[in-house]
Amino acid sequence: MSATVLYEKDGPVATITLNRPAARNALTPEMLCRLADAFLDFRDDDRLRVAILTGAGELAFCAGGDLARTLPLMTGARPAEDDWDRRVLEEPEVMAASSLRGFPLDKPVIAAINGACLAAGFEILLGTDIRIAADQASFGLPEVQRALIPFAGSLARLPRQIAQAHAMEILLTGRPVSAHRALQIGLVNQVLPAAEVMPRALELARQIAGNGPLAVQRVKQTVFAASGQPLETGFALEDESKRIVLASLDAREGPLAFMEKRAPRFIGH
Repeated sequence: MSATVLYEKDGPVATITLNRPAARNALTPEMLCRLADAFLDFRDDDRLRVAILTGAGELAFCAGGDLARTLPLMTGARPAEDDWDRRVLEEPEVMAASSLRGFPLDKPVIAAINGACLAAGFEILLGTDIRIAADQASFGLPEVQRALIPFAGSLARLPRQIAQAHAMEILLTGRPVSAHRALQIGLVNQVLPAAEVMPRALELARQIAGNGPLAVQRVKQTVFAASGQPLETGFALEDESKRIVLASLDAREGPLAFMEKRAPRFIGH
């Protein structure tokens, strides 16, 4: 049986693929565990600098949690039946890492959204940094239509990422929005024909991976730490990152390579 989450490494770029296309990549407990394990490995592997998250097939990035297995497990309607179930219930890091919620990750994650991005899939999306969507993709949080709520970060993150009125419409109606509407309200960076989504994501990943890794990670870390803080606090966080980056060997190598008209050789410190 094919793995339900594929994890591949190509130089400094990792690609994580939700691989259950016949079920619109709906997340089972096994997939949550495998997704968490992939993000943990990506975080800890110093050779990796950027990750791409995508879905298999042409229909869906991720249609949410599996309504037959994952949601009943979490509501208590179904008891744990195997090790995957038990990990979801007993290891907090599984839900944190798989949803990119409460999971410190300074390395950038690019989402390549090939189709429907709904419910838990939408919530994972909010933990990514750059988002490239296929023109047939759709986005939504339908939980309220089933007397549920999003609980993997959307209530806190969505109104910080797009205007509150747009966020509340998505959250309260449960209706999906098109890829072009998602672009209009700032939820995604680009909308492209489906065949161009992964090549564009790879292009961005390689460009970012070619930048100074310490600088890239401190940018992400500082932006997230400064979010919602008073300006003076944000400036202090920026000053600390400046101190760390300017003291690095890479900060010397970058300008030197430019002056010598050659590609830089960054080492990450």
